[in-house]
Amino acid sequence: MGTIEPQYTTNQRLSRIAWLSARDPHKSFTSLMHHFNVESLKECFDGLDRKKAVGVDGIDKEQYRLDLGRNLEELVTRMKRMAYRPGPVRQVMIPKEGKPGAVRPLGISNFEDKIIQKMMQKVLENIYDPTFLDCSYGFRRGIGPHDAIRDLHQHLYKNEVQTVIDLDLENYFGSIDQKTLQALLRERIKDEKFMRYIIRMFKAGVLSEGELQVSEEGVVQGSTSSPILANIFAHYVIDEWIEREVKPRCKGTVRTFRFADDCVLCCQYDSDAVRVKAALAKRLAKYKLKMNEGKTKMVNFRKTNGIKTSFDFLGFTFYLGRSRVGRIIPKLKTIGKRFRAKLKKVNEWARSIRNKLPLREIWYLFCSKLRGHINYYGVSFNEKAVRDFMHQAEKIMFKWLNKRSQRKSFNWQDFQKYTERHPLPAIKVYHKLF
Repeated sequence: MGTIEPQYTTNQRLSRIAWLSARDPHKSFTSLMHHFNVESLKECFDGLDRKKAVGVDGIDKEQYRLDLGRNLEELVTRMKRMAYRPGPVRQVMIPKEGKPGAVRPLGISNFEDKIIQKMMQKVLENIYDPTFLDCSYGFRRGIGPHDAIRDLHQHLYKNEVQTVIDLDLENYFGSIDQKTLQALLRERIKDEKFMRYIIRMFKAGVLSEGELQVSEEGVVQGSTSSPILANIFAHYVIDEWIEREVKPRCKGTVRTFRFADDCVLCCQYDSDAVRVKAALAKRLAKYKLKMNEGKTKMVNFRKTNGIKTSFDFLGFTFYLGRSRVGRIIPKLKTIGKRFRAKLKKVNEWARSIRNKLPLREIWYLFCSKLRGHINYYGVSFNEKAVRDFMHQAEKIMFKWLNKRSQRKSFNWQDFQKYTERHPLPAIKVYHKLF
């Protein structure tokens, strides 16, 4: 009597990859394309946001769902025959938060390409995430920005840090050299079909204002697979190099905190910081990356001096302040530009929606926005900034609700009564740093 082969789910098969990678950080993977099956692609389809903008193909999630089974089966067949070719990415420009007038490109892929990119992301994450260093916080499972913020604050609090290098990488995602990235991937990925699809994705190009642009530089911001590809590149170019080559040559400790391309380095001694910055500039140039010299800062962060210096990281300004007993300690608050940019968004939103929905629905959405703000910025030392934001947002809301119409308008007294009946979200410290 023959044995029955066990049926593994997609997650189980991917977890096996992660386990093997954790056991051997240099392990090569020769067979990956079998993970692109109907079951796994269905899971990727389910995980896509139905509200996302459509690509060049004009197909959204609901349209693709109409004949989902056949669509996925045909997609898998094309993948097996190497007949699947990603389409060009539709590029749109979106405003940069906190930088009036500045924009950044965002790529919107065709719908089937989103499914494949999602599966690529899963495979790559399970291969590489177990090998990423503790200094890498961005776009990782079970790790978020508040982990980076908490660890950075704790390091500054507990250790002597004379200088912080506030590193600014100029157009990181758009500057990644694709051939170098391919070479780095080939060190561990030996499945040639998988690599050919990654190359095809790069060569599909970007459609901007009706013109197709194909470049050998950059990964498209907005693509599902881009964050993990950018992380892999930074792991080899920055994280591993600092750990292997830089730290052993320093007199004191050097600690890196990196969230995607947002990076700070805490140096115990000024002399180390000067050498690290110079070496880092050369290292980045070697891989066609550029340090923005105008925005990269060397910040004196000695607690003994009591100097009013600061640097920004993940939406917060880190600075030296006094504790209740007079000690100089690291603190943080919402970045001023970020604070003003978010209030501007609230103002624009309130103005645009004031006459489109009933008051109860507007208020529900408004409270949801405030709750999201508190959830992120509700961090130790930042209660005042959160409270100020809430107060300013409330005044903005009153202004626009009062302009709805003669019949629907509020006076301040009526508005206060309404907020008593329908209270705003409570201000709370969701993320304690100590």
